[in-house]
This record gives sequence, structure tokens and C-alpha cells, in this order.
Amino acid sequence: MIGMVFLVFFITLAVGVPIGIALGITGLSASILDPMLPANASYVFRNMVTALDSYSLLAVPLFILSGNLMAKGGISKKLFDFFAYFVGKKTAGLPIAAIITCLFYGAISGSGPATVAAVGAMTIPLLVQLGYKKDFVTAMVATAGGLGVIIPPSIPFIIYGLSSGESVGALFIAGVLPGILIGLCMIVYAYYYCKKTGEDKEKLEKNYNELRKLGFFGILKESFWALLTPVIILGGIYGGVVTPTEAANISVIYALIVSLFIYKSITIKEIVEVTKDSIRSSAPVLLVVATATVFGRVLTLMQAPQQIAEAITSAISSPIVIMLIINLFLLIVGMVMETLAAILILTPIFLPIIVQLGMNPIHFGVMMVVNLAVGFVTPPVGMNLYVASSMSGIPVMRIAKHALPFIIAFFIALMIITFVPQVSLLLLG
Repeated sequence: MIGMVFLVFFITLAVGVPIGIALGITGLSASILDPMLPANASYVFRNMVTALDSYSLLAVPLFILSGNLMAKGGISKKLFDFFAYFVGKKTAGLPIAAIITCLFYGAISGSGPATVAAVGAMTIPLLVQLGYKKDFVTAMVATAGGLGVIIPPSIPFIIYGLSSGESVGALFIAGVLPGILIGLCMIVYAYYYCKKTGEDKEKLEKNYNELRKLGFFGILKESFWALLTPVIILGGIYGGVVTPTEAANISVIYALIVSLFIYKSITIKEIVEVTKDSIRSSAPVLLVVATATVFGRVLTLMQAPQQIAEAITSAISSPIVIMLIINLFLLIVGMVMETLAAILILTPIFLPIIVQLGMNPIHFGVMMVVNLAVGFVTPPVGMNLYVASSMSGIPVMRIAKHALPFIIAFFIALMIITFVPQVSLLLLG
């Protein structure tokens, strides 16, 4: 019965049905396959409504709006210039500045594709102009964009919190060190690549001197309000002053004030367009959340999580092997399934297993999101690849090929995160 339900799901995906609708159809099919199951049409639609009736879920469209406002306001350029001021003259300085910018922009947008779009639109043409190979730069930004869902605020962390019942604020805090670790692993490869292939020192020197003319205080003045954004969001959550949803509200207001009155980079008319774009981005996300939540509840009615957990733990006794299998499974799922749907479907299945192994659910949430973040730069789903391709004109598969070393760096960090729990839990005390 459980196998038949998953078969329906994969068939609907294979014929091109959008994942949000595919999940709804699969939820409805369960009661047809088993008339004794109380998951009829009334149950499905009622639970879709209740799934969206969540205070924590409000943070998702708000962070999307905030990220879009910041992108339109040119915040990424100011962040990049600030970091380039310090490392722009060193080996791999500007690629490193681009990776750090993705880290900081992730603390604004909470979205991988949004981070790629905002940072890539500015850094890819600049770095190519300064002599770096277009394939390398595009692949780097596409992979670093995955940091947008690990560094808080993170939309996948919000969804995992809703699905698991864990604190979203705690998940946000737990994502900080893993995000920095992944960024450092990527920086190591960027340094190695630039050391091996060489750089156009003359062009870099000229660009660096242009930045130095502004002086430290000039650069700080330009970038101060952009740098303050993650401090306000994370500081408020970490200090217990605001909830993640309240922080999302604050981030929208802050983005409006900074973009409209301080940087004056957007107009009232543009705000209307940004709001429309944010609604268009949020609606599919919320549909997936609603239908995936119902699908998860249907699986619970069928006792699928307990059966799968029992099958895995009875067949494999080694916790290390189980964790490696879960990692591999999540990596594969991330390649073929939308991240939020994967979290909502798989959390109820894997949570009983990791609890039985004695693993902290917060630690597991970080591990799950890091795994699925790799899916942003792996075909066929790979949203970051498509965003980067649209900006650079490079075919998706070529970007994926050049992204492989960065993905390996991502994977090395993932193994450390998986088997060294303190990387995720240290800041939680």
C-alpha cells in the first residue's frame, strides 16, 4: 500500500505534473487505494487549509519580500565592495569576496536562487571583466548561492521547524556555524584554483585601487546599513527579543527604509512591482507546503514512518552506516525533488529513526537542509543552475560540470556537520 502511494507520486511527477498538484493528487489517491483510510477529499482540503493556518509560516512570504526588496535596492553590490576592500588584492581575493557576499546575502534573503540572482547579477560580469574564467565564476556563485538556505534566516529551516515541531529560532542559530564552515571549504578551493591558474594582477590592482580611493570610512558608510541587516535579524532572534516571524516583519520594514530613504535605490512604483513578484514567488511555495503537509499526514495515517524506521533499523545495526545511507538518500532526493516538499515528506519518516539513534532533531534538521542545498546545483532540478545560466548564457550542464569541485567542498563540510554535532549545536549552549 505504501509502495503504491509513492508509485502514484512518482508517476505524476514523471508526466510533468507540478509538484504541489502531484502531492495533492497522491494524498487523494490513498483513500482510493484503501477505502478504510479516512483520507477522503474533505480530509485533504480541510488539512490543506489548516496547514497554512500557521503563525510561523507567515515568515516565508515576508522573508521572500524582504529579500526581493534588498535585491532591487542593490544591497549585494555594497556588501561585495566592503569585503573586496579588505581581500581584493590577495590571491583569489575577489572570488572569496563573492563567496562571503553570498554568506551575508543569505542572511537577508533565506533563499538559494534569490542569493544567486542578487549576487551573481553583479559579481559574474565584474569578475569576468577582471580576467576570471566565466565558467569558474558562474559555477562558484551558483554553488555559493546554496548558502542562502543554510545561513539564517532560512525558509527550509522554517518548514523543517513546522514539520518537526522544533524551534525555528534554534534552527536559525544552529545554521550559522555550518554555513560558515561550508563557505570556508569553498574558499579553500577558490584559493587553490586561482593559485593554480593564475590571475590578471594588473586588472585586479586597478580595481583594488579604485576601492581604496573611497577609504575605509567611505566604504563603511556605503555598506553599513547592508551589513547591519543580518545583525538586526539574527541579533533579535538570538537575543530573544523577537520571534522569527516578527524578525521577518522587521526585515521588510528595514528593507523599505534602507532602500527608499537611505540608499534611495528604489521608488514607490518599483515597490508595487517587487510586491507582485514576491506574491508570485510565495504562492507556489505555500501550495507545496499545504499539499506536502497533507501528504505527510496521510503517510502518518498509514503508519509509513514507523514501518520504514523499523525496516531500516532492523536491517542495519551501525548508526554510522544508517547516517551515511540517510545522507545519500537525501542527496539523491535533493537532485530530483523541490526542497520544501522533500522536507515535509521526509521529516516524519526520518525523525523516528534519528531519535532512536539518539541524534538531536536540531542537528538532523541542519544536516537535512545542507544535503538538500546540494540539490540547488545538481541537475535535473538545480534551481541555482538555471538562475546562473539565465544570467551568464552558459548551458546548465556545463555549469554543473564546473561546479563539481565546489560541490565536493560542500560534501566535505557535510560529513563534518553530520559526524561532529557541536558544529550545529555549539551556539545553542
